[in-house]
Amino acid sequence: MNTFHRSVLPGFWSTLLYSWLWLTVLVLLPFLAVTLKATSLGWERFWAAVLTPRALAAYKLTFGAAAVAAAVASFAGGFIAWVLVRYRFPLQRLFDAIVDLPLALPTAVAGLVYASLYAPHGWLGRFLEPWGITAAYSRLGIVLVLVFLGLPLVVRTIQPVVGQLERELDEAAACLGASHQQVFWRVHLPQLVPALMTGFTLAFSRGIGEYGSIIFVSGNKPFETEIAPVLIVARLEEFAYGEAAAIATVLLAASLLLLLAIHNLQQRSSHAA
Repeated sequence: MNTFHRSVLPGFWSTLLYSWLWLTVLVLLPFLAVTLKATSLGWERFWAAVLTPRALAAYKLTFGAAAVAAAVASFAGGFIAWVLVRYRFPLQRLFDAIVDLPLALPTAVAGLVYASLYAPHGWLGRFLEPWGITAAYSRLGIVLVLVFLGLPLVVRTIQPVVGQLERELDEAAACLGASHQQVFWRVHLPQLVPALMTGFTLAFSRGIGEYGSIIFVSGNKPFETEIAPVLIVARLEEFAYGEAAAIATVLLAASLLLLLAIHNLQQRSSHAA
């Protein structure tokens, strides 16, 4: 018995072939090349390259800052998406367009702007300095930049889901005596959780690989404000291409495992719903 159903639109196999071709050329082959370059070191040199104290410190800062920034972006992005969909207000289209600005802006420009704003004598840094808060050339600066870059990904992921929420559920819950807070937490939030997880993952993965903006705002001090992508560039400048590829492979594997885990959670959530 044939298990494939004929599609309404023809050309399934040809489009599938072209999709795999482009995916292989643009994504899989570069990843394979990096992995092969890293494994060419041999397992002993590979582990020695990725487990140096400097590399471990860079991993800790990279994943930690990306996780904190993704959490903040998910919290703020959820509210922004809710406001954009559920309410009407003046200059809404301009507000909606500004959300995408970090995607169009070169990351180096974002780093320069944040470094200028939060420098000790910058527009915002001068107000933080008396409180002992250093937002430029610090770990806090790294988190701020990553929130800036990850926020649009979260908003655009959650926004369509918010638009699909049925307003009739609000009215039904209100008729049963539920408050606005109870409606949000018990009715809407469970439906938004998969989108929130996806947005978090996208922002987190974006933060792991960010380089252009962070080099201007972090200070790039080893063991303090040096992230893994900066360490990769440092290894490349030392002509240690295998070691650089090894560190890149660690970041690649971590991102891939996270994406697979979130995809699995989303499938379980959809089946449970």
